[in-house]
Amino acid sequence: MPLARADLETLLRSRQLDRTLTTALPPPEPDPEYACGPTGVPALDARLGGGFPRGQLSEIIGTRSSGRSSLLLSMLAAATARGELTAVVDVLDMLDVESAAAAGVALDRLLWIRGHVVANPGLCRDTNQRAVEQAIRALALILQAGNFGLVAFDAGEAPAGALTRLPFTTWLRLQRMLEGTPTVCVLIGPEPMARSSAGLTLQLGQAGRAGQAGQAGQAGQAGNPITFSDRLFKGLSTEARVVRARAREFDDVRVCLSTAAC
Repeated sequence: MPLARADLETLLRSRQLDRTLTTALPPPEPDPEYACGPTGVPALDARLGGGFPRGQLSEIIGTRSSGRSSLLLSMLAAATARGELTAVVDVLDMLDVESAAAAGVALDRLLWIRGHVVANPGLCRDTNQRAVEQAIRALALILQAGNFGLVAFDAGEAPAGALTRLPFTTWLRLQRMLEGTPTVCVLIGPEPMARSSAGLTLQLGQAGRAGQAGQAGQAGQAGNPITFSDRLFKGLSTEARVVRARAREFDDVRVCLSTAAC
């Protein structure tokens, strides 16, 4: 004989599972600012309407030396400064902990998942594919655990083939895990990965090359994005451009950013 509703609720409550089926999820935070996770870069946050959207799968794409790592460290520092827990699934084990600490990241609020992918696979292509799939499983476990304000999947230096062979349903499944949560989740890579599943895609590139020329500002001579002090590397200027925004409309948003060497 099937259990009555009251009996089922009592049983779930006794096992401390009543919220899973009998209680609706809490309503979203009424503060509209909480709907986004600030990046820690005021100029970029102002153009993004507060930052990256929570509860959506977003992307930061760009080539090497485009500012991907600098922006990630800024986001981690801003999130940990707000008291949030953060996580980085480091597919290629490229995170520099000293640089993260110098950028202001509170390491005691950072979960670092270290992976290992061969940059030049040769005969190790199957090994790379398994490593990327393991990294995706680690990302899914983190999203299922919840309680993270920012989760990053850093595949910026992973072989492109290992990422393109992932089924498209991978990103749809991750997006379903994120919906309704307060987590900002960003995929970092050289090219878009999530495609239509991405809430916000931010493309980074050297100022003066990715988009209109001459927007580098302090980039140095003749639009050169790299700056030097005497013979020492000082930093580089990059340009951030919103190329996809699922939930909001943007009119060709471009922001010039500068990174400094520690």
